[in-house]
Amino acid sequence: MSAGRQWAEGLRALAIPEAILSAAPEPRRGPDPAVFRRRTEAALRAPLSASHRRALDALPKDGSVLDVGVGAGAASLPLASRACLIVGVDRSETMLSEFRRCAEQASVRAQAVLGTWPDVGPGVQPADVVVCHHVLYQVPDVGPFVQALSAHGRRRVVVEITGRHPQAWMNDLWLRFHGIVRPEGPRAEEAVAALQELGIPLEQENHILEALGTGFEHREDAVGEVRRRLCLPPDRDGEVEKALGDRLVQREGLWSSFPQAQEVVTLWWSAS
Repeated sequence: MSAGRQWAEGLRALAIPEAILSAAPEPRRGPDPAVFRRRTEAALRAPLSASHRRALDALPKDGSVLDVGVGAGAASLPLASRACLIVGVDRSETMLSEFRRCAEQASVRAQAVLGTWPDVGPGVQPADVVVCHHVLYQVPDVGPFVQALSAHGRRRVVVEITGRHPQAWMNDLWLRFHGIVRPEGPRAEEAVAALQELGIPLEQENHILEALGTGFEHREDAVGEVRRRLCLPPDRDGEVEKALGDRLVQREGLWSSFPQAQEVVTLWWSAS
């Protein structure tokens, strides 16, 4: 099996069974935009991460940045001191509104593009540097996605991905509440293999990154987020909170059960 197909099959194996989805008491919703905004604000205050430094190394003064899967801009807005334009692509208009708001705080000119990558790629101008953080685990067909990143970068493409799937930490909860044994993979090394199979001359740096600014102002909201991901009704909040145990903590005034420090892989290459 090719590396690209192995990556795609690994992601498809993570699909939630239809019987559980159809029985969920409320529809699954996208990420909370406020969480993404706080994460971006924290990134703007913190020292540059390894991924930010790799992007900044290739960004000329008054250069342009394209951020694919921009969210609120945590991957790109820390580069604002050298950029004259940051273009953010996202499939959520709500996220793009947060991106515009955070870009204004960072005093950088921003352009928001609504749509799914690479579908909107033909309408997006190339940039000096392309960044894409924490998106690949949502991309089974990684070839066209990454090739479009390369085609839009004049100098460098920088991709950041967690070492393991960002929801793998919930596997014991799926087993406890639904009796499902969830796969541990795919992992970052499988994404690397898929990109290398495409002939991309990758450079790589592994490091530990703290999830700054991640969480909710209220404890019950953090519990509710996990409970909704598990497709459970609100009256199971108490059980979910008990199952989370000491993983549910308050840091910097925000409640979260997500891992606060984890291995992150920075990948970069010279764009075409």
